[in-house]
Amino acid sequence: MKQRKQSFYNSIAGYLFVLPMLLTTMLLTIIPIFLSGIISFTDWNFITGLGNIHFIGFGNYEELFKDEHFWRAMTNNLTMILTVPFSMIIALVLAVLIDRMTYFKSFFKVIYFMPFISSFVAVSLLWRVLYHPTSGPINGFLKSIGIANPPLWLADPKYALIAVMIIMVWTGLGFNMILFIAGLQGIPKDLYEAADMDGASKFRQFMNITIPMLSPTIFFLLITGVIGSFKVFDLVMVLTEGGPAGSTSVIVHYLYEVAFVNLRSGYASAIGIVLLFSLIIVTVVQWFGQKKWVNY
Repeated sequence: MKQRKQSFYNSIAGYLFVLPMLLTTMLLTIIPIFLSGIISFTDWNFITGLGNIHFIGFGNYEELFKDEHFWRAMTNNLTMILTVPFSMIIALVLAVLIDRMTYFKSFFKVIYFMPFISSFVAVSLLWRVLYHPTSGPINGFLKSIGIANPPLWLADPKYALIAVMIIMVWTGLGFNMILFIAGLQGIPKDLYEAADMDGASKFRQFMNITIPMLSPTIFFLLITGVIGSFKVFDLVMVLTEGGPAGSTSVIVHYLYEVAFVNLRSGYASAIGIVLLFSLIIVTVVQWFGQKKWVNY
């Protein structure tokens, strides 16, 4: 009887501890998503108030799938996914090098992690200076090595998205690297010692020991990186505002324009719901795919 009471009290205590997080998630995430789903079937403008909600069925979704601006933003977001493997590969190489260093490990960790914890607005303004077509250091360097007409970067529709993607790789490098270092330190050293005794080269050790043992970390960074690439907003807003000619427009920025510039709350909600389901599909595909290559 006493054990049952104690178990009951422990359960109550556990629920009380998680209650603040459950309430916060419910109020700030679940309920807004549910309400956004309802609003997506209306032509509501939030300025007119709740009394002017008119349901239009699937009208917003029908318009959305014919919207060239939406599909251009979606294409740009899909292109930005390429930053995830690039950032992870560079971060893994840096993590291996730093993990094997004897001195200055903490120094290099801090240096590479600084862009991730810095303000994205400050980072964006810094890179605007670096990318300046005429007086920027990047084009100044390119001219010094013989390139007479370097790219205009953020002012050129052909290079603007690439310029934004370079910044995304740079800012995410430190976070990926720190997690890779933590994963490397969790690999038992006797695995490498046994491989050395068997005559395995460093490359084979890396491919057959390091990569499989890091697969949970790789999977986590892959999912969070893909989701993060779909949520890009601040970089685009500060750097280009979706231009030039929509070449850097992304879904979240387009949603912002529709909701707060064009004042079409219903249509913006439809964009948000499509984005939500896109992320769910991507996550589910990765989740089932990881069973074939992730080693726990």
